Amino acid sequence: MSNIYAGIRRAFGKDVEGARHCADRLLKIRARQAELRERKCDSSLLLATWNIRDFDSNKFGFGPRRTESFYYIAEMISCFDLVAVQEVNRDLSAWEKVMAILGREWDYIATDTTEGPGGNGERMVFVYNTEKVWFRKIAGEIVLPEGQQVVARKKVKGENGTSELVEKNLQFARSPFLVAFQAGWFRFSLCTAHLYYGAASGPALEQRIDEIRKMVAFFADRQDTASKQEKDRHGAVENYIVLGDFNVVSPEHKTMEALKSSGFVVPEQIDGDKVRKEGDHFYDQIAVRVKDPRFKVLGGGILHMYEDVFRDEDLDYYKASLPASDPEGGAAAAKTPEAIYRKWRTWQMSDHHPLWIEIQTDFTESYLGDIVTGKSDPKPA
Repeated sequence: MSNIYAGIRRAFGKDVEGARHCADRLLKIRARQAELRERKCDSSLLLATWNIRDFDSNKFGFGPRRTESFYYIAEMISCFDLVAVQEVNRDLSAWEKVMAILGREWDYIATDTTEGPGGNGERMVFVYNTEKVWFRKIAGEIVLPEGQQVVARKKVKGENGTSELVEKNLQFARSPFLVAFQAGWFRFSLCTAHLYYGAASGPALEQRIDEIRKMVAFFADRQDTASKQEKDRHGAVENYIVLGDFNVVSPEHKTMEALKSSGFVVPEQIDGDKVRKEGDHFYDQIAVRVKDPRFKVLGGGILHMYEDVFRDEDLDYYKASLPASDPEGGAAAAKTPEAIYRKWRTWQMSDHHPLWIEIQTDFTESYLGDIVTGKSDPKPA
């Protein structure tokens, strides 16, 4: 089924021009993403990750999302079969608007929010098409055992009033979220994360690197231990995919080195700068640790949203909706109308672009071939 667009006129009410503008932009998205949509089939899974900026609290003062923005976000999510979404607000009313547009074949699983300033009042969400993907009834937030916790150096005041760095063992600033899914023949555990950013250097950067390293090591240890709990009834070991906003600095940086440690691999189709344009950041990543020999990545890419919505040339259309000045203020505040508009639109859509891969999920030929050759015959007692 397609998205439920029958309610657009009702959603815009007497704003006929707004409805026309929204419908026109949706057509542009669909035309540009036609090739991606043509990939949707029974034999593969389109898996994506998307940090949808501060969805949708307006705590930064740039105004709530416009009616049209919910339709654009739903349209982009519907290009895929399963999407990990970060920065969904504790209040899910905005998210429910997206779900209503997606339609009844879509469902989602969300975390609670992690308490404390590091948690930022955010949820993480898996949204998936139930006609392609099914939930295997396992879900949980990752808690590191003693001895494997994140090492962080924090400033504390000493007895003489001076500050000193003290080493602490911490859990994740925002707990990664793991859910077990299956698509076609492919069974996997999918973990989404929005890891600590902190600062670009010093102890805070080291904490970010350690969060990434500890997360992938946690799953590698599980998979390699291969206990009874980690195997299915056929003896196959669980497959792991991690994705989300890892705040990776660059392909050569220690943050990426940490993500690729413990046997995790970024599929070559999205590795490095292969799908990124000049100026794109590397925060969002997908990495896999899969032991199923039939596993294959068929493609990957990034959906660059501002080619079709909230384009640079649309400034005049939105000028009346923009704040008079940058609500965040400070030395880095946007000064010109063009700069304010480019910043404002990231709270309408996001400052991140959806990153995706396509995974082969039909193993029929391999399975039948094993029967023919006797490879899968039951072992004698």
